[in-house]
Amino acid sequence: MALTKIWEKRAKVVIRGMRIDDLPEVFHLGESLFTRDFLPLLYRTWDEYEVTSLFSNNSELCLVAERSGKIVGFAMGTTVEKAGSPWKYGYLVWLGVEKAYQNRGIGKKLYREMERRMLKLGARMIITDTDESNEPAISFFEKMGFSKARGHLWLSKTLKRRQREKKGGEGEGEVRGVGSGGSEKTERGEEK
Repeated sequence: MALTKIWEKRAKVVIRGMRIDDLPEVFHLGESLFTRDFLPLLYRTWDEYEVTSLFSNNSELCLVAERSGKIVGFAMGTTVEKAGSPWKYGYLVWLGVEKAYQNRGIGKKLYREMERRMLKLGARMIITDTDESNEPAISFFEKMGFSKARGHLWLSKTLKRRQREKKGGEGEGEVRGVGSGGSEKTERGEEK
């Protein structure tokens, strides 16, 4: 048994590009890490669409950490070009390491490879975000050289469906707005 533990400690972690057949394993790992209970105020949600969309559009910025054939971590990002800015930004969207393998340098390896790839794609700055109460993530990113969080306020409002007393009343089914010339327009773009 002692030999097994020594062998497990020596098993090498390989950082590589994510492959399509990695998606189910990455999704399930993320599902175990990014729960509503852990990050109730995070504005993004971990779902199949998020994972497949990032992989489809930015596969070169989708990485996995693999140990003995098992995925134990991942990083997913994209690049953003802001109108009017000459800069290209790297956006690290997700970074996760299986709980049993945290604090072993795997997140750091994933981040460093992501940074290298973003630089190669022309990014001049990397941004990321997390819930303000996610102290471990904030500490990790500060160790990676990120500056202290700048104030950014997210406002939210829960919308409730309103029932109209009078069916077929004025405006039912239409959204009204003002056109560019100042005339009132319906949802279909017709002037009133």
